[in-house]
Amino acid sequence: MPVLPRRTFLSAATAAAGGLAVACVDRTVGVPVLSRRTIPLDIDPRTSGIEHVVLVMMENRSFDHFLGWLPGADGQQAGLTYFDTAGTGHPTYALAPDFQGCGHRDPDHSYEGARVEYDDGKCDGWLRVNDTFSIGYYRQEDLAFLGRAVPQWTSFDRYFCAILGPTFPNRIYQHAGQTDRLSNTPALSTLPTIWDRLAARGLQGRYYFGDVPFLGLWGAKYLPISRPMDEFFADCRAGSLPQVAYVDGPFLSEATGTGPDDHPFGDIRAGEAFLNQIYAAVTASPAWERTVLFINFDEWGGFFDHVPPPAAPIPDATRAAGDADGLRGFRTPALLISPFARRRHTAHALYDHTSLLRMIEWRWNLEPLTVRDRTANNLAHAPHWEVLHAVARKSGWSL
Repeated sequence: MPVLPRRTFLSAATAAAGGLAVACVDRTVGVPVLSRRTIPLDIDPRTSGIEHVVLVMMENRSFDHFLGWLPGADGQQAGLTYFDTAGTGHPTYALAPDFQGCGHRDPDHSYEGARVEYDDGKCDGWLRVNDTFSIGYYRQEDLAFLGRAVPQWTSFDRYFCAILGPTFPNRIYQHAGQTDRLSNTPALSTLPTIWDRLAARGLQGRYYFGDVPFLGLWGAKYLPISRPMDEFFADCRAGSLPQVAYVDGPFLSEATGTGPDDHPFGDIRAGEAFLNQIYAAVTASPAWERTVLFINFDEWGGFFDHVPPPAAPIPDATRAAGDADGLRGFRTPALLISPFARRRHTAHALYDHTSLLRMIEWRWNLEPLTVRDRTANNLAHAPHWEVLHAVARKSGWSL
């Protein structure tokens, strides 16, 4: 089956179911110390205080590329050298004032190209499948939202995407705890998802989208829970967020370089503005004191990262799709924002996209979808939270 451009397919699936950007012409990691205020692992999730989980998934950035500057985290930016196919060395470099990468190739983040980049764990193959855009990075001062928010909340320097492959497999993992494909192929999926688990328990889940819904990969099945982005902001204002909400920004503007999802060649300042919008809406909501906001990125986008991703158990559908090594993808930025979250903290334990599924399942006593979410580290566990028995309080921090 031919591979369609993913945005082309999503547009077609939707039809079948019913400013900032311009167009393109010290790194020592300490051992985490358990605070006396850390929640115990045996806390009853029903009394945790968590009533709403909101996920915002951005696009195609690695940890070192975006957050390698973060103090206390295992990040690297300046001072690295990578070699191209001719054996010429190229140093890593700061990208700003280039906030888009126009004129470069979109870095390779395919299943096959990723294994060249991985290079048996040496993580040195970036310039064997990419140009130098892939070894550029952004500094704290270049990121208007993340540059301020990441040091203030709970960040993660061992958060990996779910599979060493592109967008569709990783986004399917975020919904289903496994993938039925290794590339951005347009076949409809029949995998069970977290939305099925929620519905079976009579719990409310909603998927908010900017222009086309990724859940279109399941055909019309999830149309009843899919809502345009305007309704997310309205639900925040009304304090009527569902138990679980996934939020995807606009996808179609990616081709013109005007999208806010951080996919090249969009202007990352538009992505920062979009995240600030989400943050402002959630923290101003009457539901804020009972809410967990989690920001992650679907995959690394072909940008450099020095930490080799570890293998994970392989679910049946993923193995059937052809994945034999079980490698997670490279690290991506991830940020947990909540009245319950530890402030100014970097977690060093291993997490990936299925860790959020594990937290949702823990909170609402849902059956795991696959071996991946069943064995994933739970984002709700120590040492990432303040005491959940305490009365949630507004942080007073804002952008």
